[in-house]
Amino acid sequence: MRFLLPFLFFVVCAPVVAQYQFNGQVSEQFKNKTVHLSLVENYRKNSRVYLDQIFQSVVADSLGHFSFEGDNIPDSNRIYRIHVDACEHKEKKQHHFFGYCPQIESVLFIAQNRDTISLPAGINEQVFCTIVSTNPASDALLQLDGFKEELVVALLEEPTEVAKDLTLRKWLKRFQEGLQASNEPLAELYGYDFLSNRKNETYPYYLDNLKESSFYEELGYRLERKYPNAPFTKQYNKELNADTYLVQAETPATANFPWKYLLSTVLTLSIILIGFLWLKKRKQSFSQNPSEILSPQEQKVLSAILEGKSNKEIGSDLFISLSTVKSHINSVYKKLGMSSRDEILANYKGKT
Repeated sequence: MRFLLPFLFFVVCAPVVAQYQFNGQVSEQFKNKTVHLSLVENYRKNSRVYLDQIFQSVVADSLGHFSFEGDNIPDSNRIYRIHVDACEHKEKKQHHFFGYCPQIESVLFIAQNRDTISLPAGINEQVFCTIVSTNPASDALLQLDGFKEELVVALLEEPTEVAKDLTLRKWLKRFQEGLQASNEPLAELYGYDFLSNRKNETYPYYLDNLKESSFYEELGYRLERKYPNAPFTKQYNKELNADTYLVQAETPATANFPWKYLLSTVLTLSIILIGFLWLKKRKQSFSQNPSEILSPQEQKVLSAILEGKSNKEIGSDLFISLSTVKSHINSVYKKLGMSSRDEILANYKGKT
């Protein structure tokens, strides 16, 4: 009896203590190998494995299954990596020099302390290609990686430098729209790391874009609101300030003076006029019946939003991809003159 009571206590209390659970499967070559879980706080260190990021390790069983669980990670979203490699024991330090390992499987995802995440093996033992999670943001980084791969393929198909330049500029705009549609500043930060990396072909386009786009400044605000004390928020603000200073320093003095003083009055009046016209158009949008301005598919998406369904649920109900769902939602926002789900719910809940 004295042995039974501690056992029962463990069985009852273990599920309460173990708040997160990340499980999955590795391919044949990594069965019975050590699988590692890392916390990636520095977004500039997400492109490869860093041994100092690892905080938990388990051994995959003979079928390749593994599982991590505990309650020792932050309660808010963070970026994590699960990886397994063939660099073990004496060879590990040698093969991990500059993060290199000849055989490795790795995946980045977003999670927090109460998430349950599964990484099932796909067809032909393809691993870390699908993320099933209780957290809707978990697979955002996987989707962005697919977006980056699309860019690489598109650039390889372009015959001239001019064509590549046009493709990159068009892709940059779409990429930013995809980042904002994720509704997760960590995913936007992951995309920012790719765009602003000096080693990437996107870097000069990022600097040009920094002169005219408000995306980067707004990302700083979103990070401050959701992750005010996180180290990556402070890191981002410092880097953005440095890049902004660099861009301003390269701008001719005539571009800053005296034009900003001469045009300030005109700009102020323009903003007032635009605001007035926007409010007028917004009121007109509110007075219109959504069925008159939305397509049949957009009306279905609007109804799903009003029912409180997530993007994944909408995609499943309508048999369309997540990217198509986001495109429809952006179109609904634009046609209704709104910018968020909360705004739609406030103006159309119970009226359609």
